[in-house]
Amino acid sequence: MDFPSIKRGRLKTLQVNLGYKCNQSCLHCHVNASPFRTEMMNPKNISLIPKVINSYAIETLDITGGAPEMHPLFKELVNEACKLGVKIIDRCNLTILDEPGYQDLPEYLAKAKVSIIASLPCYEEENVNKQRGKDVFRKSINVLRILNKLGYGKNDETLSLDLVYNPIGAFLPPPQESLEKEYKYILKERYGIEFNNLLVLTNMPINRFSNYLQKEGKLNSYQSMLESNHNSKNLESVMCKSTLSVDWQGNLFDCDFNQQLGVKSNLFPRTLRDLSQGNILMQGKEITVDSHCFGCTAGNGSSCGGSLT
Repeated sequence: MDFPSIKRGRLKTLQVNLGYKCNQSCLHCHVNASPFRTEMMNPKNISLIPKVINSYAIETLDITGGAPEMHPLFKELVNEACKLGVKIIDRCNLTILDEPGYQDLPEYLAKAKVSIIASLPCYEEENVNKQRGKDVFRKSINVLRILNKLGYGKNDETLSLDLVYNPIGAFLPPPQESLEKEYKYILKERYGIEFNNLLVLTNMPINRFSNYLQKEGKLNSYQSMLESNHNSKNLESVMCKSTLSVDWQGNLFDCDFNQQLGVKSNLFPRTLRDLSQGNILMQGKEITVDSHCFGCTAGNGSSCGGSLT
């Protein structure tokens, strides 16, 4: 089955991967991040990001990794973006905020009004540790409590705390709304934790998760499941229509998943440097698609902002 043709809308979000270094090595990680990765964006490309945001009236800077907080210029980038008045998202694995050398970050993020999107693939300790590593659940809960004390996940709309759910295995996630209610009830009752929204994501059959599926003999059946559950209504709101993805070297891609697969965009510009040269029209241009794109349109749909329907 060929994925349908789709075209870009107005560019609203710049999603920047600062590098693949991370304090964790999660089973489902589509960027193969780990403590042993050394790739990090250089200062020159970091300096171009505010210029691009300003030139294209971009509304949201979405910072990801790895653990993006491990980049030495993470705070400098956030400070510059704050001056431009854009929404800033930190895609956080939670545990990094309690590592030596990073324990000041919760207060810093709160002061800068940075929105946090944090991975917590289950509310059961055993399942989280199985997917993300030994003792990750306990550390995540401790950090969530710290964030709550700072006002995250409460009534202050400027301190948004969203959690991310990924299925443990080779199946589609359940409906987002019902699972969110379950998460909120259990995390509040057991741990006194509050958060704003649950973002339900489908695991993409690429990199580390693809390798896992292949070892289990489930890669082909998983891909078939995604294709058979394709929902054409989701094509209207897939993230690639309004988001541009930047890798740690400053190259541009239609989405984070294409970036990880090295699937080049049909677009010019090709790099942050190209993009910074002037206001280049991208709206209406064809988006590069492939079989993994069915992961975004299957069932209720999936994007960096959760379900699409």
